[in-house]
Amino acid sequence: MQRTANPCMPVRFRPRPPKLNSRLSGILFWTLVLSNRRGSHFFMFELLPIMPYNRRMIETITLTDFRNHKTARITTCGHRNVIITGPNGAGKTAVLEAVSMLSGDRGMRGAPWGEIARFGGSGGFSVFAVLSDDTEISVYFNAGDTNRRARVDGDAATLSELAAHLRMVWLTPREDRLFVDSAADRRAFFDRLVASFDSAHSGRVQRLGKLLSERAFALKSGRDAHWLDAIDAQIAATSVAIADARIKYAGELNYFLTGAAVSVAGIVEKMLLSGAPAAAAEREYMEYLGNNRELVGDKMVLDGAHKSDFGVFNTALGLPANLTSTGQQKTALLNIILAHAKLIHTKTGARPLILLDEAAAHLDAVARANLFAELGRADAQVWATGLDMNVFSDVPDAAFVACADGEINNILAAEN
Repeated sequence: MQRTANPCMPVRFRPRPPKLNSRLSGILFWTLVLSNRRGSHFFMFELLPIMPYNRRMIETITLTDFRNHKTARITTCGHRNVIITGPNGAGKTAVLEAVSMLSGDRGMRGAPWGEIARFGGSGGFSVFAVLSDDTEISVYFNAGDTNRRARVDGDAATLSELAAHLRMVWLTPREDRLFVDSAADRRAFFDRLVASFDSAHSGRVQRLGKLLSERAFALKSGRDAHWLDAIDAQIAATSVAIADARIKYAGELNYFLTGAAVSVAGIVEKMLLSGAPAAAAEREYMEYLGNNRELVGDKMVLDGAHKSDFGVFNTALGLPANLTSTGQQKTALLNIILAHAKLIHTKTGARPLILLDEAAAHLDAVARANLFAELGRADAQVWATGLDMNVFSDVPDAAFVACADGEINNILAAEN
């Protein structure tokens, strides 16, 4: 298949990411991770592999019948930062959503496929991209299909195979109130980050929900103790696995996190943080479950991994994040996303794409300057949206995309 050349530079001079000797991928190093949990500190030593360097970037992306875009094409010209600006409703977030679909995930909105297809279009949509290593990837949905499909270099591929080409992390405006909203919202946010390293984590969280529903039904229908014992054993094992993954992730994230510390608190996490091995924590939690088999009204009142909460502490101010200003909360969220990206690189060797919708919202001039400086040091391709291009004028190595009425009007390559 003939590949699409990058119009911004001759193909023979296209820069390639440096390659490490494959033997280095087996080298291991110790990291010391400090985490804070409600005033108590614990240390966790984690053995992390140094992986081969891999920074793939999007060179071109084409959207067809995606949201309000009939056809839109962006060429990044090798720039690491892509800034999409325009008025509300112009289709800026739709571009980020299209990029996120190339991760093999449901995308940053998790919307139904028919909702993504452009109104008045064919009933389907497609997103096609050429990466910096010349790989061509695409995801598409046809009218009448039940799921989206993927291609890599023109050949049919699974969504998992698609995901192997680009790692991503994103932040949207709906997370701006994360620290003051419900514990369920925080669990969902951090569980998504945990799942980027532990592929079974999301499945465990879903399975725990189903097991808890089965337990509630068994209690209401008067099932015998043996039936409940079997369900409780599965709940205990699943809960401990979920809690263990959360604790491990929080500790690793804190190693890279600046200005904040993440903790996770809950009855199961407390058992593990006390030093109990997983098997002992399972037995202790099973005992708790066995002692709590009564309904309050028609509801099951039960503590566990499904009730755990993540806390974020602003170490610079000495305050929980929920007590800081809106701008300071946004800064903490951005720092978490950037730390997560660094953790992905450390553990996988890949530099993920970072998608930031309304990146500068709620940030003052100083906070914006700090963010832009971090983006310059991220060594990853960042796609960000905003209303005013001038706000992003200090972003280094940036290409600016003007978006209006669902159309990409122009691309302005920054001089810095």
